[in-house]
Amino acid sequence: MTPRLIASDIDGTFLNSKDRVTPRLRDAVMNAINSGAKFALATGRPHRWIFPVLDQLPIRPMCVCSNGAVIYDSADDKIITAHNLPPETLADIAETAQEVFEPFGGVAFGVERAGQSAFDAEEESFLTSPGYRTDLWTEDHGVVPVHELVSQPAVKLILRNSNMVAQEMFDAIAPKIDPDDAHVTFSMSAGLLEVSAPGVTKATGVSTLAAMYGIEQKDVAAFGDMPNDIEMLAWAGTGVAMGNAAPQVRDGADTVTATNDEYGVAVMVEGWFNSVNMQE
Repeated sequence: MTPRLIASDIDGTFLNSKDRVTPRLRDAVMNAINSGAKFALATGRPHRWIFPVLDQLPIRPMCVCSNGAVIYDSADDKIITAHNLPPETLADIAETAQEVFEPFGGVAFGVERAGQSAFDAEEESFLTSPGYRTDLWTEDHGVVPVHELVSQPAVKLILRNSNMVAQEMFDAIAPKIDPDDAHVTFSMSAGLLEVSAPGVTKATGVSTLAAMYGIEQKDVAAFGDMPNDIEMLAWAGTGVAMGNAAPQVRDGADTVTATNDEYGVAVMVEGWFNSVNMQE
């Protein structure tokens, strides 16, 4: 199968462990595009955090961001779609999370709001409750009380507990959240969960792009490594798990490639498109 649309997760998949796009991978992707394929990034990152990756590429592709809640046209800095959680749902989940995690040291919250541009002020687009432990890339953000945090629609609600790992958090709260109200997943091992609108996953975004391009499901290939990639890999005609992927991701994929430090995405793309070029 030679795919007509390639969608790749970023962290742990498209980037190596040094957060770099290798020249080999860049060349493989460009060869695929020059052979007629479409390419998209599909990530849990908000569109505001996508440009450190795009700056390593000679193209500005469509991007499925915030686990499928946002489709972002990076060439025109334009949000194509945004799926929001309403304030009442945010408030209900926050209340449930506080009850569930109170015995485990409590929970802090963050929200991502779509805004209008990848260059909107971070303190208006990413807000947290007091006590939220930030990462190096989230130092610029607004801090507001929980009731204010959940008072406006958001494309993602983040739950954070530094005393637990993500799987433990997921096992504790997922049974208490109705799938008709919200979708819960995670993309890192540390204690952080990501909550999106019901039914919204990376598969939602990639399927939307495929429809926009007139590409059938069977002609889509997707790469990923963490549980927030499972739905996308299951939906794609060819779902490829990385060699470094979580066990449940490998189990649900059609095939497993090498790790992100062993050019896993490039290996597959080269196999598909070098053979095409040889036939031509």
